[in-house]
This record gives sequence, C-alpha cells and structure tokens, in this order.
Amino acid sequence: MDDASGHIPVLSREVVATLAAAGREVLVDCTVGLGGHAEALLEAAGPQGRLIGIDLDPGNLRRAKERLGRFGDRVRLFQANFSQLEDVLCQAGYSAAEVVLADLGVSSSQLDDPARGLSFSQDGPLDMRMDPQGARTAAEVVNSSSERELADLIYICGEERYSRRIARAIVQARRHGRIERTAQLARIVASAMPAPARRARRGVHPATRTFQALRIAVNDELTSLETLLELLPGLLTPQGRVGIISFHSLEDRRVKQAFAGWARLGVARLLTEKPITPSAQEVAENPRSRSAKFRAAERMR
Repeated sequence: MDDASGHIPVLSREVVATLAAAGREVLVDCTVGLGGHAEALLEAAGPQGRLIGIDLDPGNLRRAKERLGRFGDRVRLFQANFSQLEDVLCQAGYSAAEVVLADLGVSSSQLDDPARGLSFSQDGPLDMRMDPQGARTAAEVVNSSSERELADLIYICGEERYSRRIARAIVQARRHGRIERTAQLARIVASAMPAPARRARRGVHPATRTFQALRIAVNDELTSLETLLELLPGLLTPQGRVGIISFHSLEDRRVKQAFAGWARLGVARLLTEKPITPSAQEVAENPRSRSAKFRAAERMR
C-alpha cells in the first residue's frame, strides 16, 4: 500500500474494514493526500464506487491524481478545506456520502520537504501553510504576535508546559532580527527549555510541541475540525460511516466528544468504543504512525 515516494497510508486495512467500503457508491476522503487511503477504499468499494477527494495542498492533489488515474471518472478531486465538505458534495452532485474518512496527519511528502517549513529535521523557511496561497505563514505568527499571544498559542495548541519560557525566548531573539528559518526557531525553543526537561523527553525534540502549535494556528486546524464534526451527521446517509484518524490529543479529544454526543442523541452508534491504534509491526515499518488513533461511527436510520 505504499508508492515510490515512501508514502504509507496509516491503518489502511483497519480503515477499510471498519468503514465497510464494499458495495458503497459515494465515498469521501477529506484529506486525500497522496491517495493511499482513497486507493484502498476504491478497491474495496468495487466498480460502482465513486470517490470525492479533498485536499488543501495542490501538490498533493497532483500526486493523488496520478496515483488514482486508473480509476478514471470514478474519482473527482477538489482543492478545499474539509470544513467545506457540504459545498464540495454539492459541487459533485451529492447531498450525502456513504463513507467519509479524514486522516488529520501531515503527509510524508510535506514533512520531508524543507521548503514547507513543517519540520526542524531539515532547515527551511518558516512557512507551515498547507495551502501555499494561505494568508499567513508561521514566520508572520512568530514575528508579529505578542509574548502573551505566543505563550497562549504554544500552551493551548501545543500543550507545552514551558510555553511562557519559550515565548519569552522568541521575543528576546527577534529583537536582534526576524526569525525566518525552522532551524533558527528550533534552536531558540531548545535554549529556553531547562536541561532536565530536555533529557526527560527521551529523544523527542524540545521544539516538537511548539512546531505543532504553530502549524495548527497557521492552518486553523482545530476550527476546521470542529466545523467538520458539526456538519457530518447531516452529510451521512443512513448507515453511512465516518472514520477519523487523529495524531494528538487536541484532535482526538474533539472527535471522541463529538462521536459520544451523537451516540447520546441517537444520531449515530460508535463503531470503536476505544480508538484503534497501529500494531507493533506497523509502527516498526512506519514510525510516523505511532501516535495515530482511529475512531469511527455509523449514522443511524
């Protein structure tokens, strides 16, 4: 289930089995990425399956189009935010879908491209936009936000306990010039962390949570997820299924609470009492899958 780029869709077998894609006609991949999950869903659905793929990144859409080319007009791709799902369905000629999947992770192609500025493993411009035409880069957030705004952002979106120290270090550093590079920011964050805290994180880079917070803020990820969760019950057919793969507690908590709320109201039933997580073998083959959690629900009649 991978391709020449090294892309491996997370929990692919579990996704297909849980969402019961066989025989379904209208499938949506809200984060089509490089097309791995979409390919698996289409293969499971059979010749009657039609897939709508959504992604903010035009580069991802180009690569997904190549990967899914063999399915011909069974695939339609849209550059959009998944919070616009209702509009996309309407454009495609549907009012509801039988299967909806959202993988909230960042694709390997994005993480491994230094020009995207999503990772500190390679130095690059401090960008982080999923949509290259997005209004605001991470550099603009870092250089224009007040110390308090930065501290709040890093604490809320990164769940970083040293957010105040990090924000103070960023503000002090930018007095000597703008912070424009990922490696530059990573050094500033690491220098702000107490040595015992750096050691306690056991191989996790001190800037990991700060970079997560900035990416979430730049792309307004939590608001988009909340909008999607509000829309979904009305955009699933009876017995339609939705699955969401999250990668950190901020996302998973919102998905868990939304699904539980639907169940209490009798709108849906839970297909996963506890999240499905990758096997030890999958983590060994694809270390980036280690924090994935997959939850699913079915719309009631």
